[in-house]
Amino acid sequence: MAKQESNNGTERRRILSIAGIVLVAVIIFSGWMRFRSTVVSVRAEKAIRQDIANVISTNGKIEPVRNFEAHAPAPATVRKVLATEGDHVKQGQLLLQLDDVDARAQAARALALLRAAEADLNAVNSGGTNEEVLTLRADLSKAQAERDEARRNQDAVQRLQQNGAASAAEVRAAQDRLKKAETDVQLLQSKISARYSSPEIAKVQANADQAKAAYAAAQELLQSSNIRAPFTGVVYQIPVKPGSYVNSGELLVQMANLEKVQVRAFVDEPEIGRLEKGQKVELRWDAVPGRIWQGALTRVPTVVTMAGTRTVGEITCEIDNSDRKLLPNVNVNVNILTARHANTITVSRESVHDLDGKRYVYRIVDEKIQAQEVKTGISSLTRVEIIQGLTEGAQISLGSTNSQPLRTGMEVRVVER
Repeated sequence: MAKQESNNGTERRRILSIAGIVLVAVIIFSGWMRFRSTVVSVRAEKAIRQDIANVISTNGKIEPVRNFEAHAPAPATVRKVLATEGDHVKQGQLLLQLDDVDARAQAARALALLRAAEADLNAVNSGGTNEEVLTLRADLSKAQAERDEARRNQDAVQRLQQNGAASAAEVRAAQDRLKKAETDVQLLQSKISARYSSPEIAKVQANADQAKAAYAAAQELLQSSNIRAPFTGVVYQIPVKPGSYVNSGELLVQMANLEKVQVRAFVDEPEIGRLEKGQKVELRWDAVPGRIWQGALTRVPTVVTMAGTRTVGEITCEIDNSDRKLLPNVNVNVNILTARHANTITVSRESVHDLDGKRYVYRIVDEKIQAQEVKTGISSLTRVEIIQGLTEGAQISLGSTNSQPLRTGMEVRVVER
């Protein structure tokens, strides 16, 4: 019995000893875990020197700089199409002809009206038709001869009266005859020099001007029936065929000089302030992978407008297209280079933090976080230029792996770069 009690006591001591060892192990492990929990895992990088460019990216549509569109001047039938899309044509080359029967008839009528109006105007300026002028001049000569004869007769009668050979009544008759002859001469002279009143002359002049304008319009209509290339270029659209009927204003042909094209695009309002004429532009077209076209900004926004939910400004960029690969109306990607700095210190955008109007990065020094105020310059889509506050090679935290906020003095372990 005593032996059994002794064994039980030994067993209890062994159990207590094991329990004590386990407790000590738990305490040690808990302390180690608490120590481990204060070390935060972070991603990091080093500040490096490189070239950095500030780029505004958008998209736009290609347009010819020098473009020509011909539209139907009036309802007509397409008689001939003498060019095809993609043709290189020379200045003055005939591209398309419309049926011009009506246009020629209209031009002939307008010419007849113009000739009649010009004849009327000439008659007004000359004092009448040629026949009327000759008749008036003959009548004037007769009236002048009668006046001269009446004046001589009056003089003779007055001399006779002084000698008592003529009566007062005969003198009055001679005077009346002269007065009538002088009146007839004045009337005919006025008919020759001022036959038409100012309103009559103005009316004839207006008719002549109207006839001239109508004839010019008829000639323009006739010439517009034959569409010619106004300059050397490429035909890129002919939406009609021979025999097609077109209404007034309908598009007939489009051509352009494609050696230089422009891109029309839109830039968001916050970025407009960085735009200046002449800035370098790079263009990419998905249809030609890997190809980059170079150009320059030719127009900056002068007003902002709403485009859906965006407030944007319109820009244009002129692009060299000597090989004529870029086509009108295609959509392209546009990168506008607003600034470029060479061999400058940069860090990732995600490593820069804003606080109370200042900018900071979190340096890693002796495995601890140290907040460092920095002065930044230009930025690209992924990098930020550091003008002041960092040296090349400085290790910078990009953030903790568990999204835990960083603070000065925090112990860290770099697990990912």
